[in-house]
Amino acid sequence: MTSMSSQSSFRLLSIGFFAGVLCTFLISCAFSGAGHLNNGRASAHWGALIRRQTQDSGILKFGNPGPVADLLERQKYVTSYDRRNRIPHWVGEHLTKESLQAGENVDRSKSNFQEDKDVPAIFRALLRDYTRSGYDRGHMAPAADAVSTQEAMDETFLLTNMSPQVGIGFNRHYWAYLETFVRDLTNNHTDVYVYTGPLFLPRSNTTGYVNIDEEKATSDANPGYYMQYPLLGTIPNIAVPTHFYKIVLVSSGSANNDYLLGVFVLPNQSIDRKTPLTDFQVQLKSVERVSGLQFFSELDRNSFGDLCSVDRCQL
Repeated sequence: MTSMSSQSSFRLLSIGFFAGVLCTFLISCAFSGAGHLNNGRASAHWGALIRRQTQDSGILKFGNPGPVADLLERQKYVTSYDRRNRIPHWVGEHLTKESLQAGENVDRSKSNFQEDKDVPAIFRALLRDYTRSGYDRGHMAPAADAVSTQEAMDETFLLTNMSPQVGIGFNRHYWAYLETFVRDLTNNHTDVYVYTGPLFLPRSNTTGYVNIDEEKATSDANPGYYMQYPLLGTIPNIAVPTHFYKIVLVSSGSANNDYLLGVFVLPNQSIDRKTPLTDFQVQLKSVERVSGLQFFSELDRNSFGDLCSVDRCQL
């Protein structure tokens, strides 16, 4: 199993990251009641800081309306749940060769998809929302990453770890191959840190989806971009992402770089098995710009090496 110090480091990194995300949401850059940390046993709310920051104006004396995110800590992953779209903002994992060792009698067939009761009922993703929707309940933290105990695997089937994904050609195929590639990185790297989540990208009728990578973007005049994506549910609640990102940071074991980074953005559609993974590689700042998130802010990000220049990034 992963050492206690490694698990603690990842949890602190995740909580620190979440704090940074909330700061982008709140003008005062302080925690409020909109932030909700839940580890399955206890909850914590932050209201005092925002009240102190705004006590002179009194505007928020009756409460801060949000936006709201639930930070949920599970055995093998941490997720920031988006109450508006009923899917995660991001899901973080720390993989090692030891953490991927299968426990006794752990069986995926024993796990069932389940609604997350740690989220208030009014904001929950519901099982019936996915029924006959045409989309898979796509794991952000894969079940195969949580094989140490049955409880850990069961937790990956909570809907707070799910986003709607195209099934054939994506969730059941290309996306699954990417998940296997990430797990296999533990054969050559001591630590593998992973963030996975949805994106909603604009498109135009003439050029398709916008290219988020500055290095690859063209200078053509704006062709009239718009945002369009399906919603699931009887009362439409669950947003269907246009794309998904997977951000992978590994320990390099090299004197030149402490860490190697690979960032991939894939469309939520069937992808030809022969398509090179590097076709989907983008810069980290490109994902940050369109997601509003910031990753690995406690590290010197200028020192990251390119994962695909060391590992072949082949599925």
